[in-house]
Amino acid sequence: MGNPKGFIEIERKVGGYRPINERIFDYGEVEQTLNENDRKDQASRCMDCGIPFCHSSCPVESNIPEWQDAVYRGKWDEAYNILSSTNSFPEFTGRVCPAPCEKSCVLAIHEEAVTIRENECAVVEQAFDMGHVVEQVPLRRTGKKIAVIGSGPAGLSTADLLNQAGHTVTVFEQDDKIGGLLRYGIPDFKLNKTVIDRRINLFVKEGITFKVNTKVGVDIPADKLLNDFDAVCLACGAMDPRDLPATGRELKGIHFAMEFLRQQNKVVSGENIPDTIRISAKDKKVLVIGGGDTGSDCVGTSIRQKAVSVTQIEILAKPPQKRSDDNPWPYWPNTIRTSSSHLEGCERRWNLATKRFIGKDGHLTGVEVVEVEWIRDNGRMIMKEIPGTLEIIEADLVLLSMGFLSPVHSGLLDSLGVEYDQRGNVKSTDNTTNLDKIFVSGDVTRGASLVVWAIRSGRDAAKRIHEYVMR
Repeated sequence: MGNPKGFIEIERKVGGYRPINERIFDYGEVEQTLNENDRKDQASRCMDCGIPFCHSSCPVESNIPEWQDAVYRGKWDEAYNILSSTNSFPEFTGRVCPAPCEKSCVLAIHEEAVTIRENECAVVEQAFDMGHVVEQVPLRRTGKKIAVIGSGPAGLSTADLLNQAGHTVTVFEQDDKIGGLLRYGIPDFKLNKTVIDRRINLFVKEGITFKVNTKVGVDIPADKLLNDFDAVCLACGAMDPRDLPATGRELKGIHFAMEFLRQQNKVVSGENIPDTIRISAKDKKVLVIGGGDTGSDCVGTSIRQKAVSVTQIEILAKPPQKRSDDNPWPYWPNTIRTSSSHLEGCERRWNLATKRFIGKDGHLTGVEVVEVEWIRDNGRMIMKEIPGTLEIIEADLVLLSMGFLSPVHSGLLDSLGVEYDQRGNVKSTDNTTNLDKIFVSGDVTRGASLVVWAIRSGRDAAKRIHEYVMR
């Protein structure tokens, strides 16, 4: 530890966001960065704890104290080498990870955690700028061929490790570009897509083959895939969205969040979306149903599209500002989270359940909601409507952001004959399935989760596949 008094002498300092009256007019990344000296100071606040709770709370088991010390000493190449030894994409997690490491940082006891996520992003960007990140082509090939279905963080993580092990890896993607939900599910104001392209270009130089616009199970029969490759990894995500089958669901103006975000990401990339199918918040009263990160992304996107108003509702109770007594450090804090999008102008409401959608001439005009309370009954939380609290929220665009149920079964998964668990995800043990040669990684088996968990799952799957093909 370079500065044993860093956490005492230096206060936590974050880069913050670009001014609201500037950022809502474009899709550039909203986060600002600290200068190099400030960043070194922030890294010096790491105490190199005897028990690094940050490390144990990180899904990819990042060696956080070690690379923080390297940053403090200005050894950016060393910091990057340590960081990338457990994470293929620190430039992704450094931007979009909710940082469970920071929540369990010992300094978080006093709400002054080390700025681990921002430091991580600074490390990888410095490494790219200084030319430390270069392609690493495997010295030899094993002759084993492996197919990865899906190019999100899980699939890319799997492909990276298997390629570095010397196997010949082909990644199949049904969309027109590589990246999965990183590209089409996360807005550019959180993750500029050139960041993805930069990493993909490295992978191509290192020997990974990417095939886009290819729907495995349709364009390539499943049996041909099994014949052509020594192993197959399913990394196609959990893309079956949770619907809200209330009265009036058929009205025009009700869409799934991912349809909305996907379109806007394509528009930002230069693609033209015909007006006949364009989902736009311009001049509309927008209601986002669902209080998670995807709902927050819908809020920020609607504001940039010049919505008249944006309201976000959640069926659960409003989380507290501070940890409750039954939610102590170092556990994940069940506290309210306010994103940059919320700060841009959004009414947030909790304890509201949707009763029905209201419309005129086939078009949405409002949503009837009712206040609810949550009551503990024999250890379970039961929702109860509060009489006399019915109201109508005016809206001509509703975005359903209530998470995902499972991977899409029809097509590839059903044709392969994989088993499903009780939640509808592909059933697996240590990333293996009931079928020989078929492995899984990411949300397809875990269910919708964090990018950093997808990366971890991909790395675990790569190890299992390597053991399988080299036995």
